[in-house]
Amino acid sequence: MRELTQAEKLTLRELLQMETNALTKAKATQEMIDDEDLKKETESAILAMEGRIKGMQQFINENNIINSKEVH
Repeated sequence: MRELTQAEKLTLRELLQMETNALTKAKATQEMIDDEDLKKETESAILAMEGRIKGMQQFINENNIINSKEVH
C-alpha cells in the first residue's frame, strides 16, 4: 500500500475521533431510553459504531499508518 498523505492521515484521525465521540454519546444516552424499540435501535447503532472503530484501528495497524519510534 502506498504511504498516506498528511491530509489522508488527518482525515482518518478525524473520522476515528468523530466515531468515538458518537459512540460515547450513544452509550451515555442509552441509559435514559425507556422505549424498547428505540433501545434496540440504539444498541444496534452502538454495535455498528464499535465495528467501524475496530475496522479503522485494524486498517491503521495493518498498514503501519502510525510510526511508533522508540524513545532513547
